[in-house]
Amino acid sequence: MGLGYGGFEKIFLLIFAAAVGIFLVSALKGAAVQKKNRNSPRLAVAAKVVSLDADVTLHSHPNAGDPTGAHGYNTVPSAQYHVTFQVESGDTMEFSVTGSEYEKLKLGDSGNLSFQGTRYLSFERRK
Repeated sequence: MGLGYGGFEKIFLLIFAAAVGIFLVSALKGAAVQKKNRNSPRLAVAAKVVSLDADVTLHSHPNAGDPTGAHGYNTVPSAQYHVTFQVESGDTMEFSVTGSEYEKLKLGDSGNLSFQGTRYLSFERRK
């Protein structure tokens, strides 16, 4: 005795429904964060860069035109960049930034941090 065709169909539908549900919950959470950020005031505070973090992941794909990968793989890096700032009160704030922003910042830089909610806007280094 095993699962007949109808049993597999039910399991597939259950897994599909769960995946759609997870996607919808993630999308709604993301939209809520964006709305909160849009409704937050833009702030500029004195801050210092106390941590720089790059999470780099390598993805391997078969060379174009060779689905078997017999002629090698292309390795494509992807990265997420995070910067932690310390403000005058001693509190720290971590933001996701673009690669170009990440490259401009150095550990120990002091300046004016601009942000809106959890969204990083800019950092102007003091000279």
